[in-house]
Amino acid sequence: MADVKLKYSDEDLQEFKEIIEKKIARAKDDLALLQSAYKNDADNGTDDTSPSFKSFDEGSDTMAKEANVQLAIRQEKFIRDLKNALLRIENKTYGVCRVTGKLIQKERLKLVPHATLSIEAKRKQ
Repeated sequence: MADVKLKYSDEDLQEFKEIIEKKIARAKDDLALLQSAYKNDADNGTDDTSPSFKSFDEGSDTMAKEANVQLAIRQEKFIRDLKNALLRIENKTYGVCRVTGKLIQKERLKLVPHATLSIEAKRKQ
């Protein structure tokens, strides 16, 4: 048990921080796109003033907006999880499984940088 690492080095943490910051920037861009889609920010058309009967179109528009709202909610949670990962980096607790207390594999953290569970703990869920 002498050579079991209990936390990642400062260099490793810096590498993860850069990965997470890039993901946050991309996620914020995606969130802005989703929000503009369901808020109709870019649409200054006259569709809503047309007297024609178009309940089917309105229904599909509503469903699309609801889908975008759901995606935006998920995106906001993803951003929050990534920001929490940055806090764990600052506290130097990043990459430690909250169940087993062991280090989460580097490969897993590169793919899922906001992970708080090792594969071992995740499988037990």
